[in-house]
Amino acid sequence: MGWQSEWDRAKTDPEGFWMEAAQAIDWDTPPSKALHDQGGPVPEWFADGMVNACHNAIDRHVAAGHGDRIAIVHDSPVTGSITRITYGELQDRVARLAGALAARGVTVGDRVVIYMPMVPEALEAMLACARIGAIHSVVFGGFAAAELAVRIDDAKPKAVLAGAGGIEPSRVVPYKPLLDAAIDLASHKPDVCIVLARDGIDAPLGPRDVDWAEAVAAAEPHACVPVHGDHPAYILYTSGTTGAPKGVVRATGGHLVALDWSMTNVYGVRPGEAYWAASDVGWVVGHSYICYAPLIHGCTTIVYEGKPVGTPDASAFWRVIADHDVRVFFTAPTAFRAVKREDPKALQMEGHDISNLRAIFLAGERADPDTVEWIGRVAGVPVIDHWWQTETGWAIAANPIGLEHLPGKLGSPSVPMPGYDVQVLDDGGHPVAPGTLGAIAVKLPLPPGTLPGLWQAEARFKKSYLETFPGYYETGDAGMLDEDGYLWIMARTDDVINVAGHRLSTGAMEEVLASHPDVAECAVIGVADPLKGQLPMGFLCLTAGVDRPHEEIAREAVALVREKIGPVAAFKLAVVVDRLPKTRSGKILRKVMAQIADGAEWKMPATIDDPGIMAEIETAAASLGYPARD
Repeated sequence: MGWQSEWDRAKTDPEGFWMEAAQAIDWDTPPSKALHDQGGPVPEWFADGMVNACHNAIDRHVAAGHGDRIAIVHDSPVTGSITRITYGELQDRVARLAGALAARGVTVGDRVVIYMPMVPEALEAMLACARIGAIHSVVFGGFAAAELAVRIDDAKPKAVLAGAGGIEPSRVVPYKPLLDAAIDLASHKPDVCIVLARDGIDAPLGPRDVDWAEAVAAAEPHACVPVHGDHPAYILYTSGTTGAPKGVVRATGGHLVALDWSMTNVYGVRPGEAYWAASDVGWVVGHSYICYAPLIHGCTTIVYEGKPVGTPDASAFWRVIADHDVRVFFTAPTAFRAVKREDPKALQMEGHDISNLRAIFLAGERADPDTVEWIGRVAGVPVIDHWWQTETGWAIAANPIGLEHLPGKLGSPSVPMPGYDVQVLDDGGHPVAPGTLGAIAVKLPLPPGTLPGLWQAEARFKKSYLETFPGYYETGDAGMLDEDGYLWIMARTDDVINVAGHRLSTGAMEEVLASHPDVAECAVIGVADPLKGQLPMGFLCLTAGVDRPHEEIAREAVALVREKIGPVAAFKLAVVVDRLPKTRSGKILRKVMAQIADGAEWKMPATIDDPGIMAEIETAAASLGYPARD
């Protein structure tokens, strides 16, 4: 079946389409139907089925005779170690950790916060919660104490599973003092913290703390506990515009069905193959495609504790792909931009055989054509941009190579996936003509695996996603659909700027700037202008080895935008910087950059990778005369 016929079938017969997909999952009690009206803001999927996510990720593969298959490879250049764990070993480790939680009173529906580095135990923690029906909430390891405290107060966990610390290329980050400070700040106090020791990281245990290894060794293995299909598997907090984090909820049944379907049809991966998502368990990619999807599908998943560059150099991606026979690789465009910047001729790929790699998928930031073309040229495989969100849990739009490898279009994440009726709307909620910029929305209902709501915040869920365009899910992204039905994501809605009455995409300008031979990475923001309302301002990071006057490159960049987009863009402000401020998942913090340039109040983002970079942005904006003074 091709993409169009499957998309049509999911639209005209969602019941039949998703009930068929659900057959790939082991149900204790099969659902009576796919879509259920539970009385909430949106319908729920497979609500009356009984199922266990951990059983589907581990136990069923062991029962099928695949206990000796490698489930997890932990590749850790920061510690110089590689660890392989079979499905059989993983089953025992997870069952005992689940038993340790249950022995301390954790049961179905209780919340557990996970605060871990990129180690196998992070996945084991998630799966142990799923095994006993507890709801996990992973918080990025090393998150500031105040931000962790907010999440503890919102989720109200009975237990915390934590690592002693994380290891960076140039430093060690102790987590235990941050966790202790967060619990002191929080109104809610968890009953117990189970702490994973790491060599060289001091983590003294207090009255509520238990050593991980001792707790697991003493525990009885716990069986899988079936839960209803609409039972929350996890809460994942995403930044909110009000400053308070939003707890995105993922329901168990739809999560299992959608992720398994995506592994076959979107990524084209077969059970037993190695699949690598270079992300972190603190982000949705880590939940969906480091932990759950590969294991549900019976694959080997790579847990990588390192960086794209610097551990030790720009060869890291190629080495891991070669060493572990990775067939499909998934990362953020910004990671490859870092590799390209350090090693523009890909000389460090030499000696790494990646001939078994079939495809590279990109998501998390707009994949500019220059980066996509570079990856394809040096890797020699299809490079596929796809688009999705924390809220959706899996791809809204992609090129589904397992279903049908469609002709690609540089700059587009291709076409909507089955279950997503994507439309581009004007401010009044009316569909716009092909090729017209507008707000991207998805007609309800959303497919399985997407959020049914926010944790204990129904009114906020409606306001954030459902009220702007009644009958639609508002993505918050802007773009267009072309005449072939391909989707183009141009910017966050907030990043569409208004220059003298013209709505312009900062993403389109970034695409032009990235095509400059000396520019490795860039960001464009809108800054306030008394005459035109807003003006675009570009920040340019140069390719390693470029030794030309920065002012000259900036002038060329301005001329390039004027040539490709036209005078209407009014692009005159460009400056070279060494780095761009990003979240730990690689997203460029454009909104905060704009606030700095405008002289507005701004708050250091909790998810920022390097807080020190903000001073450089302030200096760069000032060199262009911003914030403008009377």
